Amino acid sequence: MSEGNVKPPSNPVVAEAHEVDTFHPPKKMFLKHPSKPHLSGLDEYKELYKESITQPKKFWAKQARELLTWQRDFQTVHSGSFEHGDNAWFLEGQLNASYNCVDRHAIKHPNKAAIIYEADDAADGRTLTYSELLREVCKTAHVLKQMGVKKGDTVAIYLPMIPEAVIAFLACARIGAVHSVVFAGFSSDSLRDRVIDAQSKVVITTDEGKRGGKLIGTKKIVDDALKQCPDVTHCLVYKRTGAEVPWTKGRDWWWHEEVEKWPAYIAPEPMNSEDPLFLLYTSGSTGKPKGVMHSTGGYLVGAACTGKYVFDIHDSDKFFCGGDVGWITGHTYVVYAPLLLGVATVVFEGTPAYPDFSRYWEVIAKHHVTQFYVAPTALRLLKRAGDKYVKHDLKHLRVLGSVGEPIAAEVWKWYFEIVGKGEAHVVDTYWQTETGSNVITPLAGVTPTKPGSASLPFFGIEPAIIDPVSGEEIHGNDVEGVLAFKQPWPSMARTVWGAHKRYLDTYLNVYKGYYFTGDGAGRDHEGYYWIRGRVDDVVNVSGHRLSTAEIEAALIEYHAVAEAAVVGISDELTGQAVNAFVAIKDGNEINDQLRKDLILQVRKSIGPFAAPKAIFVVPDLPKTRSGKIMRRILRKILAGEEDQLGDTSTLSDPSVVDKIIEVVHQSKKK
Repeated sequence: MSEGNVKPPSNPVVAEAHEVDTFHPPKKMFLKHPSKPHLSGLDEYKELYKESITQPKKFWAKQARELLTWQRDFQTVHSGSFEHGDNAWFLEGQLNASYNCVDRHAIKHPNKAAIIYEADDAADGRTLTYSELLREVCKTAHVLKQMGVKKGDTVAIYLPMIPEAVIAFLACARIGAVHSVVFAGFSSDSLRDRVIDAQSKVVITTDEGKRGGKLIGTKKIVDDALKQCPDVTHCLVYKRTGAEVPWTKGRDWWWHEEVEKWPAYIAPEPMNSEDPLFLLYTSGSTGKPKGVMHSTGGYLVGAACTGKYVFDIHDSDKFFCGGDVGWITGHTYVVYAPLLLGVATVVFEGTPAYPDFSRYWEVIAKHHVTQFYVAPTALRLLKRAGDKYVKHDLKHLRVLGSVGEPIAAEVWKWYFEIVGKGEAHVVDTYWQTETGSNVITPLAGVTPTKPGSASLPFFGIEPAIIDPVSGEEIHGNDVEGVLAFKQPWPSMARTVWGAHKRYLDTYLNVYKGYYFTGDGAGRDHEGYYWIRGRVDDVVNVSGHRLSTAEIEAALIEYHAVAEAAVVGISDELTGQAVNAFVAIKDGNEINDQLRKDLILQVRKSIGPFAAPKAIFVVPDLPKTRSGKIMRRILRKILAGEEDQLGDTSTLSDPSVVDKIIEVVHQSKKK
């Protein structure tokens, strides 16, 4: 499709962009700035962006040398291509992730805070300086070596949000081991599958975890998993609560006892740039988890570069990412980006609602946090709880980040006005486990933003909107389709562990010569990107392609709706029909009028063709601990396949599934 004959957008997300307010970085943000943003403004971004696309080798070589310390310099900046799935960066270079995150800062500023640990109970928190972190990492690295862990071996980490999780990451990296972190909310079966797939021989865990005032039996879960993992030789256990836990002599070892045996320094292992740094399992469409593999050099460049420019990190900053280390957000923006840049990172063990809804704001006020980065699901929860909880002095906040899913405009505005007091820049970041770091995102202090849009591409990212029918790229603005990227970038995943063909088929063979994100997107009249959610989260009603995210946004606009999830089910007449699940705010009556009003809301917001055929009012939606709504479960329930739901123990509240099944059954009886 050439630029001249692009149809006017049928996509309301893009059409709406014409009417959306644009927010420039707030003037008050600059008044509280320790110096000034790293870029002078949008023109400098455009200039650098152009260089990153037309001369990527020159651009990335400069970034890599400025941001990281290399034990041996690289000569070849990039080789390989999407076509062959053999991309490699900074080839001859050697470096160590642990050295870059810890040693170089410990030498320069030994007493500077590295980890601010906010425990589930505020009184249990503590702060580790860079020199303390170095000592802890080295002792733990000695322990792993003693357990037989060698360069290239994988180590499974099943830890809650405690400083020891970060220490475990860096201890692995220090000796060249590949960390494979499994979110400490996963079931024993999920853990078992990941330990076996990665061939991990050592597992690191705690006696118990603490979250939201509740205890989690992490060691017991590990023990159940290890019954079917005969190759695991050692289990290192950090004493978090002191509870009595089952013990296998010869296999299980106490962290505190083992680290005391070793000196507080061990030399970092020089790693080739392309050596694996970590595996992170992500759910695949087939159900078998995919071990996404990230390399050392390229990933660290992406983490440091986005930390610097997206979040405008400066030396005196205190960075608080609310993501869990079990997900990519925690890897890149709790651990690697802040520590690579030598600032303090908050490790938050609790939940935003414990002991009450003001916990995040207390932490931000107490530690003078400058950047806060969290998922829209947490923001929806806090907005729903009410503004009365946001009564703290948040005057140091300059940047408010959003991650994980598109953020609805009214939640964006609440974040900006109520949390940021109109003085902090909201950066709505789009990226994936596979991209390693932010790929479409505003730059704090630089990019004018539009609520609901991820805005403009990061350096080195060249987006393309593809027509899913023809597979051709659609040029020009005011277009919609599926989102792909045209050229490689340093922090992209290199493979799926032990399944390179699966990697190629999932990301690189869908549209030859492109990296396929699996997401739908629109590009508006000003070149801003609007992410519409997974392509498989699209409903096709009477030939109208509808993004579920779009219908959900319409439902959430209704005053009584707290959260919504939309799925498509097959329909004889229209091909697919829209079914909506909504959670209602407290104090609203649930009746047929409410359902009618919600249907009218969607008709009004998008059009009659988008109106849900059925609306189920449920107490809550099935969500993972990171806040992702599991629409797959809702589809199965509607299809009467309750016996095929798979492992629901990974949900934040597994009991909600039975309640939803009951609501659907009751509705079908009517």
